[in-house]
Amino acid sequence: MTYLVLSGVFLGAAALVALWAVAVHRRSGTTATHSTPAPFTWGALCAAALVLLVLTAVFDNLMIAAGLFTYADERISGLRLGLAPIEDFSYPVAAVVLLPALWTLFGRVHRRE
Repeated sequence: MTYLVLSGVFLGAAALVALWAVAVHRRSGTTATHSTPAPFTWGALCAAALVLLVLTAVFDNLMIAAGLFTYADERISGLRLGLAPIEDFSYPVAAVVLLPALWTLFGRVHRRE
């Protein structure tokens, strides 16, 4: 399995959970003034993604340069940002998609108790 396929699995799973959270939020008909978490703003999500992508770029390159880990060339796409393969950047994106979705879903479960 290549890192690109593995990245696609993570992104796909995050997207499915996010779609589920959006559907649950819309079906409930609540607004930000009710007890459920407020809908996420694109600005906040983009800012979080930017910060995580920059941190990933910096620290992945430092760790690869220090020899902490390597990637098999046949398992990566070949596209790199510095020393870091482009596939490494899918995980922060998945986190930015998945964590707010889980916050919405688990926030709803917690408030029903």
